Amino acid sequence: MTVTVSPLSADAPTLTPANPALRSARRRSLPRPGVLTAGAYLILLVVAAAWPAALAPGDPLAADPLGVLSPPSAAHWFGTDHLGRDVWTRVVHGAGHSLTIGVAATAIAVTGGVLLGLLAGLAHRVADEALSRTFDAVSAFPLLLLALLFIAVAGPGTVSLIVAIGIATLPHHARVVRGQTMLVRRATYVEQAVTFGLSRPRLVRRHVLPNVVGPVPVLAVIGLGEAILVAAGLSFLGMGPQPPSPEWGAMLSEGRNYLQVGWWISILPGLAVTATVVSLTVVGRHWQARFDGRRR
Repeated sequence: MTVTVSPLSADAPTLTPANPALRSARRRSLPRPGVLTAGAYLILLVVAAAWPAALAPGDPLAADPLGVLSPPSAAHWFGTDHLGRDVWTRVVHGAGHSLTIGVAATAIAVTGGVLLGLLAGLAHRVADEALSRTFDAVSAFPLLLLALLFIAVAGPGTVSLIVAIGIATLPHHARVVRGQTMLVRRATYVEQAVTFGLSRPRLVRRHVLPNVVGPVPVLAVIGLGEAILVAAGLSFLGMGPQPPSPEWGAMLSEGRNYLQVGWWISILPGLAVTATVVSLTVVGRHWQARFDGRRR
């Protein structure tokens, strides 16, 4: 609101509405409640992964034979499992396991995708065609199937799980980077740099790479949610961290035989996985909309 003084009376200021365009711009600059909620959940998730004792000071492996299959209560917010372990404590401590797997796998996918995408976009037509067809062929297979094939060869375990998810998601990042590289290499400023005799490594470092990696962080955030979901699915199948590790997928697998008497053992870790994937997707889509110049 703005204050203006009426010409009839200097002692009686009147209020006039603020500029509607300014109010509209302010509304557009503020994230929507869903984005704020997702961001708050992700901050809580990072705290749980970095300092789990701050939210759940107990031992996630401590069993209590006298408190087996206790339902959610004030003493045990998420109840206890078939060994008497506190489910809330295990979910909180499991955030670190799931985030570590997801971040490491996404780092492999982004690093390899940027390098291979740049190579395909800057290489000669034969090499570009070969790499592009390889990306398309690998992307045609379901992500979970590709990861299963790799783990079947390398064996189950956390490291195998990380590498499998990273390799399976790499082609998506490579295809995006290749497309951006093809656009940038035809830009006027790149052609002028070539005319001025700029060396190829310096050209890539100073002009191509900074203009290619713009959408990569957005894709990485969305891909992180996908990696966490696939990791939970593979752990559910016994391909990831093994019990008694408090990893969310392993907790789902342990509690599936007790759904009729202890639904909270599997349902609540499953909700943690769902909330994490949805929050990462919402935040990632919001950043993507801002990157594209649209309101989301």
